[in-house]
Amino acid sequence: MASSATLLASFRSHSRLRQAEQDLWRISANPGLLIPFRQGRRLHSPARFRIKAAVAVVGKEEASPELDIFACPICYEPLIRKGPSGLNPSAIYRSSFKCERCNKPFSSRNTYLDLTVTSGTRAYNEFMPSKTELFRSPLVSFLYERGWRQGFGQNGFPGLEDEFKMAQEYFKPVAGGLLLDVSCGSGLFSRKFASSGTFSGVIALDFSENMLRQCYDFIAKDDALLNANLALVRADVSRLPFESGSIDAIHAGAALHCWPSPSNAVAEINRVLRSGGVFVATTFLSSVNSLGRFLVGFSYFSEEEIEDLCRTCGLVNYSCKVDHFFIMFSAQKR
Repeated sequence: MASSATLLASFRSHSRLRQAEQDLWRISANPGLLIPFRQGRRLHSPARFRIKAAVAVVGKEEASPELDIFACPICYEPLIRKGPSGLNPSAIYRSSFKCERCNKPFSSRNTYLDLTVTSGTRAYNEFMPSKTELFRSPLVSFLYERGWRQGFGQNGFPGLEDEFKMAQEYFKPVAGGLLLDVSCGSGLFSRKFASSGTFSGVIALDFSENMLRQCYDFIAKDDALLNANLALVRADVSRLPFESGSIDAIHAGAALHCWPSPSNAVAEINRVLRSGGVFVATTFLSSVNSLGRFLVGFSYFSEEEIEDLCRTCGLVNYSCKVDHFFIMFSAQKR
């Protein structure tokens, strides 16, 4: 009789062979799933996402439980997803997510998927620093694209279209990959990235429930966006719900100064980026003279401090563009 170790090895070999056969069948059904190679590296995250999306293409609307691109914010293990594949809000709303290791379920709040550590708590309440709570306000969330963000121009921000084009230039090395827009607010740039067709998928992520609701309200007015690979996720930038090395591009527009711990956030960004992945962000430089800095405790840094932060967190190839108090900077994962 074969030993238990031999049986286990045989089972694992058979499982890998079966999975390979399934993947080859899916790719043969849709040749567009093949991902090009760039500089000798395969874009891992788009490969996983596109193969999963093929399930819906070949008619399997209700997919069997499988590993998902999202991970548990507690242990970082991939979540088991049951339901239709895809990143659009409708597919996510009709899916269930669970971490088998933590035995913790995660649910969609109709408009967004809640992947915070505190998701599902009943009695426990947690309050963040004032600068974080400010953006959870329904009023601030409503005003963000109705004058708030446009007012940044007086401090050197180039205007929304120019800022978007600048970011797209930095993201050229990872075109076709999966983009994560952290601290997305009302999804101003998330929607632009999704509409551009540059990326295989876009994840709009914010800690503010009301910002994500505003984002969905804007998306719901555009049928193309509503059916695009654009997911809305609630999560903490210091506890990103993704596996290490699973994201190709990360954007953080006017966000660094709002984070409770920029060092923890940039370290997390480095963790989830794949090798060669690109991080692009904008913020105000420390010389900005703003009452908000004193009223809600925003954190402003000098150009040298921002570069040092990226280097300390393991990012390389730092570069930036500065105009008055505006800075856009970019760095890559080794």
